[in-house]
Order: sequence, then C-alpha cells, then structure tokens
Amino acid sequence: MTYPNPMRGISLKVISVVIFLCMSALIKAAGKEIPAGQITFLRSAFAMVPIIVFLAVQGQLRDAFRTNDIFGHFKRGFVGILSMGFGFYGLVHLPLPETIALGYALPLVTVVVAAVFLKEKVGIYRWTAVLVGLLGVAIISWPRLTLFREGGFGSSEAKGALAMLAFAVLGSVAMVLVRKLVQTERTPTIVLYFSLFASVFSLGTLPFGWIELGWPSLGLMALAGFCGGIAQLLLTASYRYADVSTIAPFEYISIVLGLIIGYFVFGEVPTETMLVGTAIVVAAGIFVILREHQLELKRRAALRHQALQG
Repeated sequence: MTYPNPMRGISLKVISVVIFLCMSALIKAAGKEIPAGQITFLRSAFAMVPIIVFLAVQGQLRDAFRTNDIFGHFKRGFVGILSMGFGFYGLVHLPLPETIALGYALPLVTVVVAAVFLKEKVGIYRWTAVLVGLLGVAIISWPRLTLFREGGFGSSEAKGALAMLAFAVLGSVAMVLVRKLVQTERTPTIVLYFSLFASVFSLGTLPFGWIELGWPSLGLMALAGFCGGIAQLLLTASYRYADVSTIAPFEYISIVLGLIIGYFVFGEVPTETMLVGTAIVVAAGIFVILREHQLELKRRAALRHQALQG
C-alpha cells in the first residue's frame, strides 16, 4: 500500500506526541494526592468532548456508534482502563522522564503477548531485541525497587515503578485486542467506544476514595482530558498518511521533551542509570520497529509474487 503523504503523517505524529506529553505534565501538576481511578475518569470523560465534536463535524458520529463487536470493545476498554490507571499512578509518583522511559517497554512486551495470544511468528532478532530492551527497563527500575533503600518495595517510588510495569503488560494486551478489533471495526468506532468504556469503568472507582478537587486541579485535569482527546485524534489521523514503521520511531522524541519539562517544570534531575537504561530501551524499540518494517516489506513482496503467479 502506498501512503499519500508521509511527511504529513510524521508531522501529525510529532504533534500528537507533544500534546500527549503536555497531558502528562498537566496530570502531574494537578497533584499526586488525586487517586488514579479519579484521574482516569476525568481524563477519559473530558477527552470525549473533542472526539465527539470532531466526529460530529465530520458527519461520522452516528456511524461511529455502529459496531459489530461490542464485547470486543468491552474487553479492550476494561484492559485499557486498567493499563491507564496504573500508568497514571506511576506518572504522579515517579519523575516524568522515568515514566516515559518505562512506558517504552509497552511495544517490547507487545511482541511477547502477540507471540503468545496471536501466535505471531517472532524470530531470534526480535526476541533478542525484546530481552535487551527489558534489561534496559530493569536498569531504570532497579534503583526504585531495591530493598536496601528506605521504604523498600513499599515506598511510593517503588509502587510507581511496579505500576509502570503493569501499565506496559496490560497496555500490550490492549494493543493485541485492538489488532483484532481493526479487522471488523472502523477507527472512529474504536476511539469512541474506548473513551466511553474508560469513563464508565473508571467511574466505578468512586467508592474507593475520590477526593474533592479545587478549581485549579479540576481545570488542569479538564485541560489534560482535552489534550488527550485531541492527541488521540491526531495520532489516528497520522496513520492515514504514512505506515506505522515510518511514524513509530518519532515516539522517542518524547524522552527528550520529557527530560526538558521534568527539569525546568518539576525540578527533576535524571540519574545515570535512568539515562543508560533509557538508551538501551530506545535502541531495542527502534530495532523492533525496523525489523517489523523489513518483515512487512517481505510479506508485501510475497503477496505481489503470488498475484503475478496467479
């Protein structure tokens, strides 16, 4: 398949990365005392506003509610909301750059989950990249998890690191569920139902200790939700103009921006282990992306050969 405008796809991807990072910074600025379930609800509910407006303007809102697999959306929403909750917990309890770096484990874990549940064939090169990348994750996480520090595994930072690992595992399962959904569902339908189910599921955490928010915190969370919805729309649109292997590497600019925002906004100074581990994870992730691109080119060539033979 030939994509019409790769540069536009890259531009939309970069803008979405920047806006997603702004969303994370706004959530972090709102305060770590806000429960993860409440953060998830507010982010998901406010994200629906730009999504619904966009679909209405495009005349796609009514069609977006039509689905052939409501249970598939339910499963994706449930797993996705758990992943988001863990991710937001890690976000407010860890430095921003470390949160971003640990989040890079998601595409690596997705390779493992796809091999187990979708029976995708994974060669030695990708398995090696996954193992190397997970080593980088261990290097980033270990200073937070070691028992020799005060608080040990019970410290808020240790819980934050473990939450980010749970985010990666559950997020990879959600990505596999999305791969199944795209076979029968349109992109607007997937985006809309995820925001809807995420809002409903996270509302169920209300009895577990939501707090009353002041107007500044509520405003920050509302703005974070708007950013999340707009970024999701831009990310989705980017795949119309360029293939995944072209766009995906630009995700890693978020670590550079995260370091800048973490330092100047939150006073977070990156550690040597964090930088080393991040470099390893990024290198492994880029290798997986390039390998996926190479395999996709081979599959396309094989299909063209079969068509010519037929």
